[in-house]
Amino acid sequence: MLRFFLTFVLLQLFLFGVNMLGVVQQHVVLPWTALLARACVALVTMFDDTAAAAGKVLWNTATGFGVSIEPGCNGIEACIVLFAAVMAFPSSWRHKLVGLAIGFLAVQGLNVVRVISLFYLGQWNMQVFNFAHEYLWQALIMLDVLIVWLLWVRAGSKSQESSGPPSPPEDPPAPPAHSAASPKPAGPLVSTSLDLSPPVR
Repeated sequence: MLRFFLTFVLLQLFLFGVNMLGVVQQHVVLPWTALLARACVALVTMFDDTAAAAGKVLWNTATGFGVSIEPGCNGIEACIVLFAAVMAFPSSWRHKLVGLAIGFLAVQGLNVVRVISLFYLGQWNMQVFNFAHEYLWQALIMLDVLIVWLLWVRAGSKSQESSGPPSPPEDPPAPPAHSAASPKPAGPLVSTSLDLSPPVR
């Protein structure tokens, strides 16, 4: 448990440090954030043709309201936490890769829902927008990370149990039946005499 915790913390420190590098921000974070904004617009325009994207900003062409997807809102930090938790937990590499792929899709899928919901909450009520942005969605994203990780750990433990050695039978095997009949006693075991008179003195 201590090894898991230390590895988890060290991986987070390293990955968050890499994430803050200028070259990573320019060539990874910003392009991903712009792609996230375009994905949100592609979904919103299915039922609202007033939405548009400009870089990392999702905005309404009719009202002029927009939301900018800043660091902390692009799902990268949540994915870093999930990556560190998966890599720190003892498991096979195949199981780790499956967990990372499914976890990335789960976190980013929920993050798209977050951005779109905030886009409309801001146009409806700014107080609700601020509460959802600063508290509600932050907690939901991290709860999503925790649930995905726990389900991944549970799936790994089940696969290990199913691949283990077969369990011994509960009941011992029955002894073989004797085909030959048991021999009959040579003589009677109980006296057949009916003389109950007392002995003569």
